[in-house]
Amino acid sequence: MSAAASPWYAAGLRFECVRCGACCTGAPGVVRVEDDEIAPLAAALGMSGDEVVRELLRCDGRALRLYEWPNGDCVLYDPGSRGCRVYQARPRQCRRWPFWERVLRTPEDWQRTSLECPGCGRGPLVARDAIERWGT
Repeated sequence: MSAAASPWYAAGLRFECVRCGACCTGAPGVVRVEDDEIAPLAAALGMSGDEVVRELLRCDGRALRLYEWPNGDCVLYDPGSRGCRVYQARPRQCRRWPFWERVLRTPEDWQRTSLECPGCGRGPLVARDAIERWGT
């Protein structure tokens, strides 16, 4: 059986967000925001789309990305609630965490990620098909 037909996570993986904030804080990352994600972000924040672009996004080459605070935390992270200020409208990239290609490449990559994200390996079993469409 080929790797494409049966990835190492074919039996599923356990994941449950524990609201630790590790994926939103610390070392700077790159959270890209697509054009179709600006209006939902704006609505969730009570801002106009132009305000979101001007105040929360910067151009990274040809793409838009969220600003981070000087300490690396995402500009949308709320330390008081330990969560995203726009959780229901968060960008697709955030919705897909931890089921990113680089995290799913090998079992070792998943294990390495679980050292940073305590939600990996706990909670309900997420089936392969759900993993592959996660966050869409």
